[in-house]
Amino acid sequence: MQWELGVAQGFLECRSKCLVYIEGFFERAQNPDDRHKIESIVSAEFRLNSKQIDRKNFVYIEYLLRLGKKQLDQLKSPDT
Repeated sequence: MQWELGVAQGFLECRSKCLVYIEGFFERAQNPDDRHKIESIVSAEFRLNSKQIDRKNFVYIEYLLRLGKKQLDQLKSPDT
């Protein structure tokens, strides 16, 4: 039972991080065309990863979340 609660908590934590990053990417969109492009890229990446990655592989999912955060930080940086 404890393990199941840990897995459920991990799902919720990953989901909330993912949604925060997606919202961050949408905030960076200056016009509707940019938003549509970002939405299509994020949707395609999400679908691809959801088919290829086991839902319980939290190590890899956390890696992808860190990668997404890094990409979002690069977009937010005034140097890029």
